[in-house]
Amino acid sequence: MNILIVDDERNIGQTLKSILEDEGYRCVTAGSGRQGLDLLESFSPGVVLLDVQMEHMDGLETLKRMLAADPTLQIIMISGHSGISEAVQAIKLGAFDFLEKPLSLPHVKIAVSKAMQFRALSEDVRRLRSDHKEQYRMVGDSQLMQELREMIERVAATKAKVLIRGESGTGKELVAWAIHQKSRRSSRPFIKFNSAAIPSELVESELFGFEKGAFTGAVKSRKGKIEEADGGTLFLDEIGDMSLSAQAKILRVIQEGEFERVGSNATKKIDARIIAATHKNLEEMVQSGAFREDLFYRLDVVPVVVPPLRRHTEDIPLLLEHFSDTFTRELGVPRKLFLPATVRELSGWKFAGNIRELKNLVERIYILVEKREIAPEDLPVASVSKDDSDKAFWQETAPFIDKKRAFETRYLDAQLTMHNGNISQTAKAIGMHQSNLSRKLKELGITSD
Repeated sequence: MNILIVDDERNIGQTLKSILEDEGYRCVTAGSGRQGLDLLESFSPGVVLLDVQMEHMDGLETLKRMLAADPTLQIIMISGHSGISEAVQAIKLGAFDFLEKPLSLPHVKIAVSKAMQFRALSEDVRRLRSDHKEQYRMVGDSQLMQELREMIERVAATKAKVLIRGESGTGKELVAWAIHQKSRRSSRPFIKFNSAAIPSELVESELFGFEKGAFTGAVKSRKGKIEEADGGTLFLDEIGDMSLSAQAKILRVIQEGEFERVGSNATKKIDARIIAATHKNLEEMVQSGAFREDLFYRLDVVPVVVPPLRRHTEDIPLLLEHFSDTFTRELGVPRKLFLPATVRELSGWKFAGNIRELKNLVERIYILVEKREIAPEDLPVASVSKDDSDKAFWQETAPFIDKKRAFETRYLDAQLTMHNGNISQTAKAIGMHQSNLSRKLKELGITSD
């Protein structure tokens, strides 16, 4: 790590340089604030030792200019002529620490070590935030994606419950995150809970928490996802897979803002915005008794529909660029170029798994294909995604209700495309009332262009 020492007393600067270089640091000295500022770019220090009393430009002014140039700097002020007021001012301006002359060399070493540790932690936090932001970035400039972003902007400004609909792999979690980030709760937690990913017998304990001794293995009390989301947003993914018992408790949270941990009679208050998502037809589940009607209407205050990838294939080039950036960074491999013919080929694929399927495809290419330029013949499983897609659809074994929804989606999507997105003409052609067709399209997450 580089350390810059700025002090107009040459002997002090050289003494500090010698001591810190013995500790393994690379040090450079500057005799004035101006010289120190000039060295920021060329030397790139992580920590600065800065004297307060200097001619022409004092330490406090130098401190302000340095932090303006690089807010990540950890600056330790040193002085033998300043009082408490100067120390307080320096800390308020952003100094990491303040040391008085005559300097205690052990104290200098400790202060520098702590500054280094703090900088390293700060860099880790910034990197994690950057990765997190990149992970949740919504990619696409198509009309459908612009409309989705506009809907997110409108919804985020309210306190309304939101139900996000869309096929698997369309990016419902990204939409939930975007709503949270643009809301007044953005500085508070965003907590995810996926009912489909947790065994049904554990859903309630994971969601609501539990008390010590509530069940075998509960050796100590633990908060649930709802408590973790207090003040923030709770994202209930795949809520259609939640048990009726858990649904009843979630309904109480929405209605009354309270719940009990498993194994406890003590009622807890909670303030969390609920955003739910599903790829299932909740209306049909309500009719069959698999989903509570009262919960459905509580959640479906503001429905947000995420379009399938096949309806905005013009975004595929941007998605390829985005995933290439991701895997070049994560895998530490050279960036690959998807040739124009390859992009055109992929734009014709169905992508039943939507954006998630495309992401998995790009990752597979980065791992298995050694070539830098990706041609159409380098695409894996092309035949399954194209020629055999119908065969695979009919031969796949799945619950009837899910398969029925998939068939309806494919059929109505194709019919709507054939009639240039005109709902009235489509309804007439297939023998449905326009209002019934509009309602069905909304249920399936199909939008007209």
